[in-house]
Amino acid sequence: MPGQLEPRLLATLEAVVRLGSFAAAAEELGYTQGAVSQQIADLERRAGLRLLDRRPVRPTAAGIVLLRAEETVRAAMTRARTELEALNAGLSGEVRLGAFVSAAAGLVPPALAAFRRACPGVRVTLSQYETEDAYQRLLRGDLDLAVTFDYSWFPLPPPPGLRRSLIGRDPVMVALPARHTLAGRTSLSLADLAGEAWIGTPVTGPNLGPLAELARSAGFHPRLAFEGDDFRTVLQLVAHELGIAVLPALALTDTVDGVVARPIAEEPLVRFLYCCRIDTAGAPAIVTRLETCLTEAAAGLPRPS
Repeated sequence: MPGQLEPRLLATLEAVVRLGSFAAAAEELGYTQGAVSQQIADLERRAGLRLLDRRPVRPTAAGIVLLRAEETVRAAMTRARTELEALNAGLSGEVRLGAFVSAAAGLVPPALAAFRRACPGVRVTLSQYETEDAYQRLLRGDLDLAVTFDYSWFPLPPPPGLRRSLIGRDPVMVALPARHTLAGRTSLSLADLAGEAWIGTPVTGPNLGPLAELARSAGFHPRLAFEGDDFRTVLQLVAHELGIAVLPALALTDTVDGVVARPIAEEPLVRFLYCCRIDTAGAPAIVTRLETCLTEAAAGLPRPS
Protein backbone atom coordinates (compact mmCIF):
# COMPACT_ATOMS: atom_id res chain seq x y z
CA MET A 1 0.00 0.00 0.00
CA PRO A 2 1.59 3.35 -1.03
CA GLY A 3 2.65 5.63 1.81
CA GLN A 4 2.08 9.37 2.10
CA LEU A 5 3.37 11.28 -0.93
CA GLU A 6 4.71 14.62 0.26
CA PRO A 7 4.58 17.64 -2.13
CA ARG A 8 8.25 18.31 -1.33
CA LEU A 9 9.25 14.92 -2.70
CA LEU A 10 7.03 15.34 -5.75
CA ALA A 11 8.72 18.68 -6.48
CA THR A 12 12.12 16.98 -6.36
CA LEU A 13 10.94 14.32 -8.82
CA GLU A 14 9.65 17.03 -11.18
CA ALA A 15 12.96 18.91 -11.07
CA VAL A 16 15.01 15.77 -11.79
CA VAL A 17 12.86 14.89 -14.81
CA ARG A 18 12.64 18.45 -16.16
CA LEU A 19 16.37 19.11 -15.84
CA GLY A 20 17.44 15.61 -16.84
CA SER A 21 19.85 14.94 -14.00
CA PHE A 22 20.14 14.61 -10.22
CA ALA A 23 23.01 17.12 -10.15
CA ALA A 24 21.09 19.84 -11.99
CA ALA A 25 18.04 19.31 -9.77
CA ALA A 26 20.21 19.56 -6.67
CA GLU A 27 21.69 22.85 -7.86
CA GLU A 28 18.27 24.35 -8.62
CA LEU A 29 16.68 23.16 -5.36
CA GLY A 30 19.62 24.03 -3.14
CA TYR A 31 20.28 20.44 -2.04
CA THR A 32 23.29 18.18 -2.34
CA GLN A 33 23.13 15.54 -5.06
CA GLY A 34 23.06 12.89 -2.35
CA ALA A 35 20.02 14.52 -0.75
CA VAL A 36 18.18 14.48 -4.08
CA SER A 37 19.01 10.79 -4.53
CA GLN A 38 17.73 10.05 -1.03
CA GLN A 39 14.49 11.94 -1.65
CA ILE A 40 13.84 10.04 -4.89
CA ALA A 41 14.57 6.76 -3.13
CA ASP A 42 12.23 7.77 -0.31
CA LEU A 43 9.50 8.63 -2.81
CA GLU A 44 9.95 5.28 -4.57
CA ARG A 45 9.65 3.45 -1.25
CA ARG A 46 6.43 5.32 -0.46
CA ALA A 47 5.02 4.68 -3.94
CA GLY A 48 6.11 1.05 -3.91
CA LEU A 49 7.27 1.36 -7.53
CA ARG A 50 10.31 2.48 -9.45
CA LEU A 51 9.73 6.05 -10.65
CA LEU A 52 12.83 6.79 -12.72
CA ASP A 53 15.08 5.08 -15.21
CA ARG A 54 18.56 6.34 -14.32
CA ARG A 55 20.51 6.06 -17.60
CA PRO A 56 19.27 8.24 -19.17
CA VAL A 57 17.07 9.90 -16.55
CA ARG A 58 13.44 9.53 -17.59
CA PRO A 59 10.19 8.76 -15.78
CA THR A 60 8.63 5.31 -15.70
CA ALA A 61 4.87 4.90 -16.09
CA ALA A 62 4.54 5.27 -12.31
CA GLY A 63 6.75 8.35 -12.41
CA ILE A 64 4.49 9.94 -15.01
CA VAL A 65 1.49 9.40 -12.72
CA LEU A 66 3.25 11.26 -9.91
CA LEU A 67 4.44 14.03 -12.23
CA ARG A 68 0.82 14.69 -13.13
CA ALA A 69 -0.01 14.77 -9.43
CA GLU A 70 2.83 17.24 -8.82
CA GLU A 71 1.52 19.51 -11.57
CA THR A 72 -1.95 19.48 -9.99
CA VAL A 73 -0.58 20.21 -6.51
CA ARG A 74 1.64 23.04 -7.75
CA ALA A 75 -1.21 24.66 -9.72
CA ALA A 76 -3.50 24.44 -6.68
CA MET A 77 -0.89 26.08 -4.45
CA THR A 78 -0.30 28.78 -7.04
CA ARG A 79 -4.03 29.55 -7.17
CA ALA A 80 -4.23 29.64 -3.38
CA ARG A 81 -1.26 32.00 -3.12
CA THR A 82 -2.73 34.28 -5.80
CA GLU A 83 -6.10 34.47 -4.07
CA LEU A 84 -4.45 35.23 -0.73
CA GLU A 85 -2.44 38.02 -2.35
CA ALA A 86 -5.65 39.34 -3.93
CA LEU A 87 -7.00 39.98 -0.44
CA ASN A 88 -4.39 42.70 -0.16
CA ALA A 89 -5.67 45.57 -2.30
CA GLY A 90 -2.53 47.66 -1.87
CA LEU A 91 -0.43 48.64 -4.87
CA SER A 92 2.90 47.37 -3.60
CA GLY A 93 5.01 44.26 -3.92
CA GLU A 94 6.39 42.48 -6.98
CA VAL A 95 4.96 41.34 -10.32
CA ARG A 96 6.70 38.73 -12.49
CA LEU A 97 5.84 39.29 -16.15
CA GLY A 98 6.62 37.03 -19.09
CA ALA A 99 6.38 38.01 -22.76
CA PHE A 100 7.42 36.63 -26.14
CA VAL A 101 10.25 38.42 -27.94
CA SER A 102 8.44 40.93 -30.17
CA ALA A 103 5.95 41.79 -27.40
CA ALA A 104 8.80 42.31 -24.93
CA ALA A 105 10.39 44.74 -27.38
CA GLY A 106 7.36 46.58 -28.76
CA LEU A 107 4.42 46.23 -26.38
CA VAL A 108 5.82 45.83 -22.87
CA PRO A 109 8.03 48.95 -22.57
CA PRO A 110 5.20 51.53 -22.91
CA ALA A 111 2.99 49.40 -20.65
CA LEU A 112 5.68 49.25 -17.95
CA ALA A 113 6.27 53.00 -18.22
CA ALA A 114 2.55 53.62 -17.58
CA PHE A 115 2.54 51.04 -14.80
CA ARG A 116 5.51 52.68 -13.06
CA ARG A 117 3.73 56.03 -13.08
CA ALA A 118 0.65 54.44 -11.51
CA CYS A 119 2.47 52.10 -9.09
CA PRO A 120 5.95 53.49 -8.38
CA GLY A 121 6.44 51.20 -5.39
CA VAL A 122 6.01 47.94 -7.32
CA ARG A 123 9.00 45.94 -8.53
CA VAL A 124 8.54 44.29 -11.93
CA THR A 125 10.69 41.50 -13.34
CA LEU A 126 10.41 40.78 -17.07
CA SER A 127 11.41 37.47 -18.68
CA GLN A 128 11.16 36.41 -22.31
CA TYR A 129 9.22 33.19 -22.88
CA GLU A 130 7.38 31.86 -25.88
CA THR A 131 3.70 31.13 -25.38
CA GLU A 132 3.71 27.44 -24.43
CA ASP A 133 6.64 27.92 -22.03
CA ALA A 134 4.88 30.92 -20.46
CA TYR A 135 1.74 28.84 -19.85
CA GLN A 136 3.74 26.21 -17.97
CA ARG A 137 5.53 28.83 -15.91
CA LEU A 138 2.23 30.43 -14.94
CA LEU A 139 0.95 27.06 -13.74
CA ARG A 140 4.19 26.41 -11.88
CA GLY A 141 3.89 29.77 -10.11
CA ASP A 142 7.04 31.20 -11.71
CA LEU A 143 5.09 34.05 -13.38
CA ASP A 144 2.18 36.23 -12.29
CA LEU A 145 1.19 37.45 -15.76
CA ALA A 146 2.21 36.64 -19.33
CA VAL A 147 1.71 38.14 -22.77
CA THR A 148 0.97 35.28 -25.15
CA PHE A 149 -0.28 34.82 -28.70
CA ASP A 150 -1.77 32.52 -31.27
CA TYR A 151 -2.74 32.88 -34.93
CA SER A 152 -6.11 33.03 -36.63
CA TRP A 153 -5.24 29.88 -38.61
CA PHE A 154 -3.65 28.04 -35.68
CA PRO A 155 -5.53 28.55 -32.37
CA LEU A 156 -3.57 27.57 -29.28
CA PRO A 157 -5.90 27.58 -26.24
CA PRO A 158 -4.26 27.78 -22.82
CA PRO A 159 -4.21 24.70 -20.59
CA PRO A 160 -6.87 24.29 -17.87
CA GLY A 161 -6.29 26.49 -14.86
CA LEU A 162 -5.36 29.65 -16.78
CA ARG A 163 -7.45 32.70 -17.68
CA ARG A 164 -6.67 34.46 -20.97
CA SER A 165 -7.90 37.89 -22.14
CA LEU A 166 -7.62 39.21 -25.69
CA ILE A 167 -5.78 42.55 -25.67
CA GLY A 168 -5.07 43.14 -29.34
CA ARG A 169 -4.96 41.98 -32.94
CA ASP A 170 -1.61 42.01 -34.69
CA PRO A 171 -2.06 41.87 -38.48
CA VAL A 172 0.41 39.84 -40.51
CA MET A 173 1.98 41.88 -43.30
CA VAL A 174 4.29 41.39 -46.28
CA ALA A 175 7.82 42.68 -45.76
CA LEU A 176 9.67 43.49 -48.97
CA PRO A 177 12.77 45.43 -50.02
CA ALA A 178 12.26 49.19 -50.20
CA ARG A 179 13.49 49.20 -53.81
CA HIS A 180 11.07 46.45 -54.86
CA THR A 181 8.84 47.36 -57.81
CA LEU A 182 5.76 46.76 -55.62
CA ALA A 183 6.98 48.80 -52.64
CA GLY A 184 4.87 51.78 -53.70
CA ARG A 185 1.57 49.88 -53.37
CA THR A 186 -0.64 50.53 -50.32
CA SER A 187 -1.54 46.81 -50.18
CA LEU A 188 -0.39 43.70 -51.99
CA SER A 189 -2.38 40.96 -53.66
CA LEU A 190 -0.92 37.48 -53.45
CA ALA A 191 -1.29 37.16 -57.21
CA ASP A 192 1.19 40.04 -57.57
CA LEU A 193 3.74 38.04 -55.60
CA ALA A 194 3.52 34.74 -57.48
CA GLY A 195 7.04 34.85 -58.84
CA GLU A 196 8.81 36.04 -55.70
CA ALA A 197 11.34 34.22 -53.56
CA TRP A 198 9.73 33.74 -50.12
CA ILE A 199 11.68 33.69 -46.88
CA GLY A 200 10.31 31.30 -44.27
CA THR A 201 9.51 32.77 -40.86
CA PRO A 202 8.15 31.50 -37.52
CA VAL A 203 4.78 32.84 -38.75
CA THR A 204 4.54 30.56 -41.76
CA GLY A 205 6.47 27.57 -40.49
CA PRO A 206 8.92 25.57 -42.60
CA ASN A 207 6.51 25.02 -45.49
CA LEU A 208 4.78 28.42 -45.75
CA GLY A 209 1.59 26.63 -44.68
CA PRO A 210 -0.98 29.41 -44.08
CA LEU A 211 0.37 31.45 -46.98
CA ALA A 212 0.07 28.44 -49.27
CA GLU A 213 -3.58 28.06 -48.24
CA LEU A 214 -4.31 31.66 -49.26
CA ALA A 215 -2.16 31.38 -52.35
CA ARG A 216 -4.19 28.54 -53.85
CA SER A 217 -7.00 30.95 -54.63
CA ALA A 218 -4.46 33.27 -56.26
CA GLY A 219 -3.26 30.47 -58.53
CA PHE A 220 0.35 29.99 -57.40
CA HIS A 221 2.47 28.06 -54.94
CA PRO A 222 4.93 30.20 -52.94
CA ARG A 223 8.55 29.10 -53.03
CA LEU A 224 10.65 28.85 -49.88
CA ALA A 225 14.02 30.43 -50.61
CA PHE A 226 15.40 30.82 -47.09
CA GLU A 227 14.35 29.89 -43.60
CA GLY A 228 15.20 32.30 -40.76
CA ASP A 229 15.16 31.39 -37.08
CA ASP A 230 13.96 34.81 -35.92
CA PHE A 231 12.36 37.97 -37.22
CA ARG A 232 15.55 40.08 -37.17
CA THR A 233 17.33 37.54 -39.37
CA VAL A 234 14.44 37.53 -41.81
CA LEU A 235 14.35 41.35 -41.96
CA GLN A 236 18.05 41.49 -42.79
CA LEU A 237 17.53 38.97 -45.59
CA VAL A 238 14.70 41.10 -46.96
CA ALA A 239 16.74 44.30 -46.65
CA HIS A 240 19.47 42.71 -48.76
CA GLU A 241 16.88 41.89 -51.45
CA LEU A 242 17.10 38.12 -51.01
CA GLY A 243 13.33 37.64 -50.90
CA ILE A 244 10.09 38.76 -49.26
CA ALA A 245 8.42 37.50 -46.08
CA VAL A 246 5.28 37.71 -43.96
CA LEU A 247 5.65 39.04 -40.40
CA PRO A 248 3.32 40.35 -37.68
CA ALA A 249 3.09 44.14 -37.55
CA LEU A 250 4.43 44.14 -33.99
CA ALA A 251 7.69 42.66 -35.28
CA LEU A 252 7.92 45.53 -37.78
CA THR A 253 7.42 48.55 -35.52
CA ASP A 254 11.20 49.00 -35.37
CA THR A 255 12.13 47.64 -38.77
CA VAL A 256 15.57 47.80 -40.39
CA ASP A 257 16.56 50.19 -43.16
CA GLY A 258 15.67 49.02 -46.62
CA VAL A 259 12.46 47.19 -45.66
CA VAL A 260 8.84 48.25 -46.12
CA ALA A 261 5.70 46.46 -44.95
CA ARG A 262 2.38 46.23 -46.74
CA PRO A 263 -0.94 44.56 -45.79
CA ILE A 264 -2.23 41.54 -47.70
CA ALA A 265 -5.27 42.39 -49.82
CA GLU A 266 -6.85 38.94 -49.53
CA GLU A 267 -8.31 37.36 -46.38
CA PRO A 268 -6.20 38.82 -43.54
CA LEU A 269 -3.82 36.78 -41.48
CA VAL A 270 -3.94 37.86 -37.83
CA ARG A 271 -1.90 37.16 -34.71
CA PHE A 272 -4.02 37.53 -31.55
CA LEU A 273 -2.35 39.00 -28.44
CA TYR A 274 -3.43 37.98 -24.94
CA CYS A 275 -2.77 38.62 -21.28
CA CYS A 276 -2.81 35.37 -19.34
CA ARG A 277 -2.75 34.61 -15.62
CA ILE A 278 -3.77 31.89 -13.22
CA ASP A 279 -7.56 31.40 -13.15
CA THR A 280 -8.66 32.47 -9.68
CA ALA A 281 -11.69 34.18 -8.12
CA GLY A 282 -9.54 37.25 -7.53
CA ALA A 283 -6.13 38.58 -8.49
CA PRO A 284 -3.73 40.97 -6.76
CA ALA A 285 -4.44 44.60 -7.56
CA ILE A 286 -0.96 45.11 -8.99
CA VAL A 287 -1.46 42.23 -11.42
CA THR A 288 -4.80 43.53 -12.72
CA ARG A 289 -3.33 47.03 -12.96
CA LEU A 290 -0.44 45.79 -15.10
CA GLU A 291 -2.92 43.86 -17.23
CA THR A 292 -4.81 47.12 -17.83
CA CYS A 293 -1.59 48.89 -18.80
CA LEU A 294 -0.76 46.13 -21.30
CA THR A 295 -4.24 46.33 -22.81
CA GLU A 296 -3.95 50.11 -23.22
CA ALA A 297 -0.47 49.79 -24.72
CA ALA A 298 -1.73 47.20 -27.23
CA ALA A 299 -4.51 49.59 -28.30
CA GLY A 300 -1.95 52.35 -28.91
CA LEU A 301 0.64 50.36 -30.84
CA PRO A 302 1.98 52.18 -33.92
CA ARG A 303 1.71 50.37 -37.22
CA PRO A 304 4.54 50.18 -39.76
CA SER A 305 4.28 52.52 -42.71
